[in-house]
Amino acid sequence: MNQDEMNLNRTVKDDINLVSKHKLWNNQHADEKTLGLLEKDTRYFIPQSLSTQCLDVLRRAEGASLESVSGKRYIDFHGNYVHQVGYAHPRIIENVVKQLQKLPFSPEQYTNKPAIKFAKKLASLAPSNLNRILFTTTGSSAIAMALKLARAVTGKHKVMSFWDYSHVTSLDTMSVGGESFWRENKGGIVPTETINIPPPITYRGIFEDNESKCLEYIEYTLSKEANIGAFLAETVRNIDVQIPSKNFWKEVRALCNKYGVLLILDEISIALGRTGYMFAFEHYDIEPDILCLGKGLGGGIYPQAAMITRDDYNHLTELSLGNCTFEKSPVGAVAGLTTIEIIEDQNLLKRAKKYEAFIKSSLETMKLNHTIIGDVRGIGMLWGIELVKDRITKEKASNEAEKILYYCLEKGLNFKVFYGNVLQLSPALTISRDELNIALNILNEALMKIQ
Repeated sequence: MNQDEMNLNRTVKDDINLVSKHKLWNNQHADEKTLGLLEKDTRYFIPQSLSTQCLDVLRRAEGASLESVSGKRYIDFHGNYVHQVGYAHPRIIENVVKQLQKLPFSPEQYTNKPAIKFAKKLASLAPSNLNRILFTTTGSSAIAMALKLARAVTGKHKVMSFWDYSHVTSLDTMSVGGESFWRENKGGIVPTETINIPPPITYRGIFEDNESKCLEYIEYTLSKEANIGAFLAETVRNIDVQIPSKNFWKEVRALCNKYGVLLILDEISIALGRTGYMFAFEHYDIEPDILCLGKGLGGGIYPQAAMITRDDYNHLTELSLGNCTFEKSPVGAVAGLTTIEIIEDQNLLKRAKKYEAFIKSSLETMKLNHTIIGDVRGIGMLWGIELVKDRITKEKASNEAEKILYYCLEKGLNFKVFYGNVLQLSPALTISRDELNIALNILNEALMKIQ
């Protein structure tokens, strides 16, 4: 095994910045100006996996695309999941600029109309009595607030979550998530006592294609482990696109009710139309007790996140859950409210469902034509292509995935590779049919090149 293969295997998310092809890409495709800026980036930022070293230097982001300082354009199928309404939406920019000129900040112990309007809108979108909101600036903070609230409501301090699910990156949220990548070299991260369980994976894992066994495991654990107050999970797992059945989530909801456990759904990366509904849990006809939002909630312009919970829990006034400096940011509220209005006014939920059928058909055709594709799975505008060397053994085709990525980058398509062999595709909901066709054709060309 060479050093590149060791690096790909060592890193759970298998980020390309650790392998030699990354530097080769920069040397072959970057001009002198870009290389100079990349060198300065390396000089001044603390290097960390998943973000450094960088692939390129950007100067513009608009609609479904990115543009580098050298003028190269990429159709962006990643976007850190903030680009549901596309980049630089003129309506968000206009409203944010107007707000900046009137009230750019709202200090603690004050409120403002934009924050109230935004909270009211979110409450109107959520079902039944999910009417209580707290705003913050990061998904990590939203999860942390949810965990504190669950402990206060139930009086129980333990949390159940799935292995391999990432619930963002602060020390307390890392201790709850079961993603080993985020735990590496962090020491004893146990601010929250967590029971991790194997997830209901459809293509790999010990419960492969057997959700009933996963449900048995969950109930067995809940029946034996005292003081579990919360079950935290992504409704649909984002990074490698795992989609449980409707029955699975209905049974989990029933088990939480039976054992007095609050269901916390992390939809930081998958809400706001990504799956074809405003919230992913709407696919399953269930309700969470606490919902966490983030990423695209600020329209790709402002760092905006939120926790939504039930009126029932509105009796803990002495408890400080977040006390965020930018909790009621009028700028963030305007960005968030405008984002939701755009999703509604431009019928982006309907658009995502329409494109779902087209993307599924295109990827399934690729699977028929390319034996390297072991599995295609997706929902709305979130898709995963799992590459394997052999469909029977399911050995990961990590080196091939990396070659495909760099070919696509060269041709103008950007996406992320997770777990070494899963191509994750999440375009802007506003992407045009022509752009979608171009992107999928580039991907198909890349698959043909590595056969």
